[in-house]
Amino acid sequence: MPITDAKFIQDFIRLTDDAFKKGWHERNGGNLSYRIKNDEINKILPELKSATNWQPIGTEVPNIAGEYFLVTGSGKYMRNVILCPADNIAIIKIDDKGKNYSIIWGLEHGGVPTSELPTHLMNHGIKKTVTNDKNRVIYHAHPVNAIALTFILPLDSKTFTHELWEMMTEVPVIFPEGIGVIPWMVPGGKAIADITGKLMKKYNAVIWAHHGTFCAGNNFDEAFGFMDTIEKASEISVKVHSMGGKKQTISNQNFCDLAEAFKIHLNENFLS
Repeated sequence: MPITDAKFIQDFIRLTDDAFKKGWHERNGGNLSYRIKNDEINKILPELKSATNWQPIGTEVPNIAGEYFLVTGSGKYMRNVILCPADNIAIIKIDDKGKNYSIIWGLEHGGVPTSELPTHLMNHGIKKTVTNDKNRVIYHAHPVNAIALTFILPLDSKTFTHELWEMMTEVPVIFPEGIGVIPWMVPGGKAIADITGKLMKKYNAVIWAHHGTFCAGNNFDEAFGFMDTIEKASEISVKVHSMGGKKQTISNQNFCDLAEAFKIHLNENFLS
């Protein structure tokens, strides 16, 4: 079986294509990574290169040492992944100490994994722990309306969460724990990875001010769905603000009634 016929790679490709069509990935913006399951990697292992030419990750991720990841390439365009996967994405292996990685497939015409690799891998490690090994996908995109809101709303998790909860009834059901927010930081380094990781212990999505959104999911559908839901709620908010603001909204009691009906635990700290 060709490597690119593997279901997890096809699912990865589908997300990149769907997301580009949504308008979330201008030029080489955004990135995606997937923590490959043992049975998935074993099916294609004979077709992969040996792990050599180890490169530093830029952080330490001991609890994902020895694991394999499918990642987008730095400087690569999401729109090109479906056209030539082997030139735009890569499978990497983490060494036995969680300090280095090796490319064992992909990026055939050169390149390196996404510049956000430290953030991705650190958060894979965190979500692996807090979800009891269920989380597999880390996804970063540049959804227009979510970014736009970071210019007009206070940059704190409570304000953003409550605003998005109000915009669409499904949002508090999908994000009962809330959504994290980080003021602007230089992307790609350990500092933003550290602060994102702290928030990812509590949330499945973090908004990076004036930059984009960072989501984690147990599978591709969940991660894409988190991003899609945030952007849709943000679009409604942008339209409401442009039409003169709210004249009525969902009340705290409404939220409590919703939580009871759907048997979810809303983060009470984010109720007004």
